[in-house]
Amino acid sequence: MLLRLVNARGANLNVFDFDYDLTWAAFFMNADEKIYGRFGGRDAASPDTYLTLAGLKHAMREALAAHRKEPKEKPKQDAKPVRTVEEYPAAKRLKPNACIHCHQVYDFSREEMKSAAKWTQEEIWVYPLPENVGLTLDAEQGNKVKAVAEKSPAAKAGLKPGDVVKSLNELPVASFADVQYALHRAPAKGQVVVSWQRDGKTMTAELALVEGWRKTDISWRASMWGLEPSPCVHGKDLTPEEKKTLGISEKALAFRQGNFVPAPSREARIKQDDIILGIDNKQLEMTMLQFNVYVRLNYKVGDRITFHVLRNGKRLEIPMTLPRKAF
Repeated sequence: MLLRLVNARGANLNVFDFDYDLTWAAFFMNADEKIYGRFGGRDAASPDTYLTLAGLKHAMREALAAHRKEPKEKPKQDAKPVRTVEEYPAAKRLKPNACIHCHQVYDFSREEMKSAAKWTQEEIWVYPLPENVGLTLDAEQGNKVKAVAEKSPAAKAGLKPGDVVKSLNELPVASFADVQYALHRAPAKGQVVVSWQRDGKTMTAELALVEGWRKTDISWRASMWGLEPSPCVHGKDLTPEEKKTLGISEKALAFRQGNFVPAPSREARIKQDDIILGIDNKQLEMTMLQFNVYVRLNYKVGDRITFHVLRNGKRLEIPMTLPRKAF
């Protein structure tokens, strides 16, 4: 049976536990809600990097093989507890039956944790990339190692290009999404067991995870916009040609403020089409989205900042206090 889920409302989050910022994800499961595998996942560069038909076919074949090994007579188990997004206080403020987007699960969870003083910035780093432990995986076969970064946890564990990862953190893996899920459940610091096959032999070792290993570029995430404080500016990055014309370094931050100027930045006198070059005399090499993340991770609500702006060829310094809500 094929089921398409397009609304998070009513879905059991204890079963449909995945990266809620994704635009597309798949589960392979049986009627008893046993999940054999996953498919999807992405990096900051593109949502399509690991979404290949060959990769999907491989993950499906592995899931079917696991399903065939399931015992026909299964011991009776307690039903999984049901937890839905509607249980979050933020969801209860919505209109009845309003569609709840998947990324809002992160927003609602974050609000609840903050109200209980349980939220820390560590909660941001969900679904780490395999590259965070030194693994680059083959998009055509999501558990096949394409490259191993030197001196990385994967390299120190003994993994090499061509190896096929079979399990990670005690979870079977057959796809990029499976590896991400296993890493998502890994500790912020410590070790996880990885097993792989090489030349028909199974090998096992531990990946050593040092503090900060989960951090990655979250600028693509829709849930990023719910983090505070907001710099209250956004727009299109300047092209390399536009930067060259204006005498701006190709890698330097430079984006044109869009036609919607949020009230806090409008009151600070930032205008549509202003070119935002940075803040507080910092030399920033990043995109507009990365800048929005940078402010959210490095400043607090109420902090006073100074924007560096280019308007009609004239450079301006515009101070603003970072608000709790942008718009």
